[in-house]
Amino acid sequence: MSELPTVQRPLRVGESVQLTDDRGKHHTIVLEEGKRFHTHRGSIGHDDLIGSPEGCVVYSDRKVPYLALRPLLMDFVLSMPRGATVIYPKDSAAIISVADVFPGARVLEAGAGSGALSCSLLRAIGPNGRLFSFERREDFAEIAAANVLKFFGEAQATWSLTTGDLVESLPESEAAAGVDRVVLDMLAPWECIDAVASVLIPGGVLVIYVATTTQMSTVVEALRAHGEFTEPVSTETMVRSWHVEGLAVRPDHRMIGHTGFLVQTRRMAPGIAAPPRRRRPAKG
Repeated sequence: MSELPTVQRPLRVGESVQLTDDRGKHHTIVLEEGKRFHTHRGSIGHDDLIGSPEGCVVYSDRKVPYLALRPLLMDFVLSMPRGATVIYPKDSAAIISVADVFPGARVLEAGAGSGALSCSLLRAIGPNGRLFSFERREDFAEIAAANVLKFFGEAQATWSLTTGDLVESLPESEAAAGVDRVVLDMLAPWECIDAVASVLIPGGVLVIYVATTTQMSTVVEALRAHGEFTEPVSTETMVRSWHVEGLAVRPDHRMIGHTGFLVQTRRMAPGIAAPPRRRRPAKG
């Protein structure tokens, strides 16, 4: 058996812990001294977890085993309080990739929704980047701020959250000095293309998340009509899990299918139009 690293982080008071029973059911608790977690399969004392290493197994008073791990960002997003529908982890991962978000990047995000994508972007930009999030609805902005605070455990110096319309708020914000990346998740993103084009640096990446084909068509044609973006690329991401047990290997009956489309494009230099895309004529 290989030796574990000597530096470990034992579970501490105030931390979130995900408990998984032998049937695969998840429960997330926040550790408190003297408290007990109760289910129909028995109870577990928080004190049995505090100070234990991550990846340990604890037993309820009815002898049911529970695996204890800190929840991943994916786990947190799927169980977080939400106002707006969250961007699923599969789409967040794709956005980070196609937008090429890098440590130290200055990123503009609108709208913030419930803060799910904000958490992923904050991790991607690291301690030297900046994330400027805009959310039109005040109630959604409050939920996003609470979720980001809960996940990281402290306020993020690299993040600013502005409540208000993007087009109206952007000229007065710090993001007006220029950003490397823009991610839009809103009902009518084509209305904001001129605004984000004015702050996105040449070569910078714009990614737009939309839910329907009509939205995708409208935003792609708006980008083409603007004239100073590269030819948009439209994609969607699907994830299908598999059942693997001995020789019984098959796709699961349920999968995360369509959630949204991603439209990606890059900013041209000011005043420079992208070369027209040549397309083969249809046969006949």
